[in-house]
Amino acid sequence: MMFRRTLLGMAGAALAVTLTTTTAMAQEVTLRLHQFLPPQANVPKLVLDVWADNVEKDSEGRIKVERYPSMQLGGSPPELMDQAIDGVADIVWTVVGYTPGRYPRTEVFELPFMMTNARAASSAYWTMFEKHMKDTEFADVHILGTWVHGPGLIHANKEIRTPADMAGVKLRGGSRLASNLIKQLGGEPVGMPVPAVPEGLSKGVIDGTTIPWEVTKALKVPELVKNHTEFTGNALYTLTFVLAMNLDRYEGLSDENKAVIDANSGLEFSIFAGGTMEDSDAPSRQIAVDLGNNIVTLNAEETDEWRAAAQPVVDAWLADMEGRGIDGQALIDEAKQLIADYDK
Repeated sequence: MMFRRTLLGMAGAALAVTLTTTTAMAQEVTLRLHQFLPPQANVPKLVLDVWADNVEKDSEGRIKVERYPSMQLGGSPPELMDQAIDGVADIVWTVVGYTPGRYPRTEVFELPFMMTNARAASSAYWTMFEKHMKDTEFADVHILGTWVHGPGLIHANKEIRTPADMAGVKLRGGSRLASNLIKQLGGEPVGMPVPAVPEGLSKGVIDGTTIPWEVTKALKVPELVKNHTEFTGNALYTLTFVLAMNLDRYEGLSDENKAVIDANSGLEFSIFAGGTMEDSDAPSRQIAVDLGNNIVTLNAEETDEWRAAAQPVVDAWLADMEGRGIDGQALIDEAKQLIADYDK
């Protein structure tokens, strides 16, 4: 009898070890992170790699994040959100505006002269995402972060100082609203993902582009155009970004691994990401300074002329939101208040 009990005890212990080992193995996951920029660009290097490294470290090796830059998993940048939804990639970083009109509430932060700085706008974006977008526009993915880049400006092959100078200028627009703004100001908008900008400039497909300073280094924009137009106070425009995870992939994680993902996501991460992008503006701007490029910095009065010229873009967006059953003015008022509260 004692021998039988000993055998049963040994068998039970072996089973327990097996189950424990199996559970531990089941908690080890590899996540594929897909995005459109080269690995040496600021966002992959200073934001996405930091996030991935922290997840790997905090999970004590249970989670591995494989990084796939420059669309290495295939497809084009506008397909990234669907890749996250369909599971082609586990996590994607993308420009929301690459899918025009699909996530209309996010566009409140892309309106002309809405944002003041990236940290304030990214904080407001996450707050409004949780309140207005999480269970509506983004219900089919798990969002890890929401942020905007630093002040958007114009880089062109001619000096642009007034809205009248925009006449006939072919400018790349990174989103629906950016393109609408270019058209309203008299330019000719050309839609293209940001990796296509250098070729577009070198081949004359575009005369310039609307992007923040931080990405100009990776794209060598200061070498390709010699004129840059900055604005005082609120930015001409900005773009919205998301770090999005396949919903089933997230929900299939163990509670322990979910906790790691959650701890590295959300409001603080969004502020960090937006702030890091804006902090990268100055070093990239210095390249243009060192090259002797013409940097036009419009004063408050000159900026107000652009603000008035851009107002029809806001009016058209409000009408579009009304047609979708969305109170656009309420979104604008809330975003402005949240941005102002952050800046206090």
